[in-house]
Amino acid sequence: MTITPAAKFAALQARGTEFLGTEMAIMGGAMSWVSERHLVAAISNAGGFGVIACGSMPPSLLEAEIAATQALTNKPFGVNLITMHPQLDDLVQVCLRAKVGHVVLAGGIPPGPAVRAVKDGGAKLIAFAPALALAKRFVKSGVDALVIEGSEAGGHIGPVSLTVLAQEILPHIREIPVFVAGGLGRGEAILGYLEMGASGAQLGTRFAASVESIAHANFKNAFIRANARDAIPSIQLDERFPVIPVRGLVNEGTKRFLTHQAETLKKFQDGELDKTQAQLAIEHFWAGALRRAVIDGDVENGSVMAGQSVGMVTSIQTVAEILQELKAQAVAALAAREQTRGYAEIAVA
Repeated sequence: MTITPAAKFAALQARGTEFLGTEMAIMGGAMSWVSERHLVAAISNAGGFGVIACGSMPPSLLEAEIAATQALTNKPFGVNLITMHPQLDDLVQVCLRAKVGHVVLAGGIPPGPAVRAVKDGGAKLIAFAPALALAKRFVKSGVDALVIEGSEAGGHIGPVSLTVLAQEILPHIREIPVFVAGGLGRGEAILGYLEMGASGAQLGTRFAASVESIAHANFKNAFIRANARDAIPSIQLDERFPVIPVRGLVNEGTKRFLTHQAETLKKFQDGELDKTQAQLAIEHFWAGALRRAVIDGDVENGSVMAGQSVGMVTSIQTVAEILQELKAQAVAALAAREQTRGYAEIAVA
């Protein structure tokens, strides 16, 4: 019996869709101020897997956000918690009481107590693995699935591209599902990683510019105007004063950040600031900047976090349209391959 391209694409995603409980093994990236009830529910309702970005929310606010999301969808969705949150244990309990089926621990190595609490509470645990050694460690610790995110992604990033991470990790981690992330904007690319052994993919940038995203129109239009080369990591001027790498669109804010660093370094060298004061001055530059861009629409001075796939955002589509487009691209690629193979067989005959 001939397997259709659509059936083959579904089979390649089967492990991921079974794990997530979805029609497509596509997770929404957890983006602060963007991945809230409306976008999360829209992704899940369209057949993907939405993920709430808890960020710095206190337990009471997360509880309300989960309830509001559950009012908008009866499909599975997850919650992304930052491991450095001072109330991490309480946030885990909020998720468990609300019967959230999947908890994502991000931003660092998942603490043992949080891992045990999620597992004992009956939820599935997802963690980010930036290297093979950590991936193996997480598997042994009981993590149920991994996300490997390349430096092409928007927001806070690691130093290694998805192309390299996939080659390093996918051939060696077979015990649990692995989802790929970073710079993904087309179905053919997702197909390629599925064929390498991934169970699914995570996308953020394309969903941030969707109809259902609450991001300001200025924010979305900035994505449409941008090219891949416009999304660059924040630049660090002096290794004595580390800057957390964040990928976003170049604007007046990013240019002023360089000036601010230079001025702060001069004050440190002149003895006007000690090392701690200088570091804090650099870190505080972007305080509230993401909200200014996403909610207020100040895309010149705010932080317009975006991945390198931003060049593939050419219009503001619904989440359903984005997911269907990704599927159609992957299926078309499989169909073209089958057609090419058929021509080759005819030629040989």
